Amino acid sequence: MKNDIEKDIWLYRIIIAAFALTLVATVVGAILLAMTNQQTPDALVALGSAAVGGLAGFLVPTQLNK
Repeated sequence: MKNDIEKDIWLYRIIIAAFALTLVATVVGAILLAMTNQQTPDALVALGSAAVGGLAGFLVPTQLNK
């Protein structure tokens, strides 16, 4: 029997939306900084990388225990 968190699809949608919003914000921020000839901070690159990793972790199918 599935527990409540496994059945709650809205939780996964919210998490994926948050990762996607973070990714878009970091890309836009990096582009804006590049357009003004400023260096992109390492923290911004790390934040974008973490968002990509988080999205990949959630979207990759997992094996189910039978």
